[in-house]
Amino acid sequence: MDSKETEGLLGMILQGDEDRYEELMKAYQVKIFHYCYHILGHQMEAEDATQEVFFKAYRNLKKYKREIPFAAWLYKIAYNHCMDVLRKRKWSRLLPFLQEAERGESHIDSHIEDVYFSESVYVAMTALSAEERTLLILRGVEEKTYEEISQIMNKNAASLRKKFERTAVKFRTAYVPLEKGGAKHAESARLT
Repeated sequence: MDSKETEGLLGMILQGDEDRYEELMKAYQVKIFHYCYHILGHQMEAEDATQEVFFKAYRNLKKYKREIPFAAWLYKIAYNHCMDVLRKRKWSRLLPFLQEAERGESHIDSHIEDVYFSESVYVAMTALSAEERTLLILRGVEEKTYEEISQIMNKNAASLRKKFERTAVKFRTAYVPLEKGGAKHAESARLT
């Protein structure tokens, strides 16, 4: 859905056609879910977070300022919600990015892990802080501009550009493909 369609739908929703909100949800739901899944590392938490993001967005729709792209506004809500979830967990800087396979794993969970994750990527991502993972995901996976990321994370776009470069180097340094000993690296990372 392009920005013009989004703005049109928002106008209709704000004028009372609240049933149209479902169209906005359908347009952005998968991307917000993937983002939450990347940050939280757990399918059920990501599903809950996605629902919460859309609930918060709906509840605060009248506060939305149209000078900010709607997608950036949603990602900002998702970012803040995921950071709250992480704080509530009281986890330290390292966040397990992949969970052990659970009984009854759904098809979507398997697909996401096949597409986005490998053991080598997991190990490299655990070397990053939650903020660094967020920046890497928004820029590298979601292909957001630095200006959009700036709006989402409440940070300066120029400093985010530099931080992304440092984060990318940090990720590349930690990333060891499985065929080059990544499994051994992953095993040693778990032991420490």
